[in-house]
Amino acid sequence: MAKLSETAPNTLTLQPTINSRSIAAGELRPWGSFTVLEEGRGYKIKRIEVKPGHRLSLQMHHHRSEHWIVVSGTAKVVCGDKEILLSNNQSTYVPQCTTHRLENPGVIPLVLIEVQNGEYLGEDDIIRYQDDYARSEK
Repeated sequence: MAKLSETAPNTLTLQPTINSRSIAAGELRPWGSFTVLEEGRGYKIKRIEVKPGHRLSLQMHHHRSEHWIVVSGTAKVVCGDKEILLSNNQSTYVPQCTTHRLENPGVIPLVLIEVQNGEYLGEDDIIRYQDDYARSEK
């Protein structure tokens, strides 16, 4: 997905390459950030970073499910009526139309990979029920 190029003697940098299915786009949020690593028909892959002590809104999606895999840090996950803690190399599944929340209760950044599946994967398919950053819709 990236090419190495020489910018100065003995220095290599990564140059992003983009094809019709790949996207390298990052967005900042009050809780941290996410980067879209790849997107194709029916799926999107994101790298999500959540700052220590922060959490995403309690939310739901009508058109997609999500798989979360923890790369580093600790994730506190609310999914429906269940609450679990995940650490490095653990994962969970969030079914479509299920209320969920992701939180970083730790002291280091939480990094995870999110794989979305569904017919529509737009950021506007978020119904927020509670939000620490006054973005609630209900």
